[in-house]
Amino acid sequence: MAKLYFRYGAMNCGKSSALLQVAHNYDERDNNVILIKPQIDLKGGKKIVSRIGISRDVDYLIGKDDSIIETVKGEFNKVNCILADESQFFSKKQIEELFVITKVYEIPVICYGLRTDFRTELFPGSERLMALADELFELETICRCGSKGRFNARMVNGKFVKEGAQVAIDEMDDVTYESLCGKCYLEKVEGIDIEAEKAKILLKK
Repeated sequence: MAKLYFRYGAMNCGKSSALLQVAHNYDERDNNVILIKPQIDLKGGKKIVSRIGISRDVDYLIGKDDSIIETVKGEFNKVNCILADESQFFSKKQIEELFVITKVYEIPVICYGLRTDFRTELFPGSERLMALADELFELETICRCGSKGRFNARMVNGKFVKEGAQVAIDEMDDVTYESLCGKCYLEKVEGIDIEAEKAKILLKK
């Protein structure tokens, strides 16, 4: 039975480059692969773009109200795998469609994306993937301190922010992101003085 995969990680963990490598592997074996991404992801336009400089055209840009099945079903008889980038931006219904594609049409689907937003809350698409995916795999990156980076901190004009819309595309409208570990997230974004908090605890003992 074909599987639905969710390969997730914080910003800069290499999700897009990993997707493009998988696409290349299918190409080398003369297998057909479809690349899709949400239309809301304006970065790269009609391309999937990796930070290391490689890119590839997507086959289908999926609008927020589009049916993925209806959009790509003409390819079902010749496709070996569907690769989805920025999957956190798909709706819950669209993720459910990807699950149906794997079970009913027996086509494997590999989704790449973020698990949580800059407020550490699950994206709707990621939440559904965490529930439905047959296999989950975390791609790792590092924080500025050298620890594992798990959280996506948003910066506007170079300053960390805690408020704003859930979706703001990287490198657009002065928005950038940085992957942080839990401790650095509390310090840089929440403004918590870790050492001061430790001192309070020690004083109470």
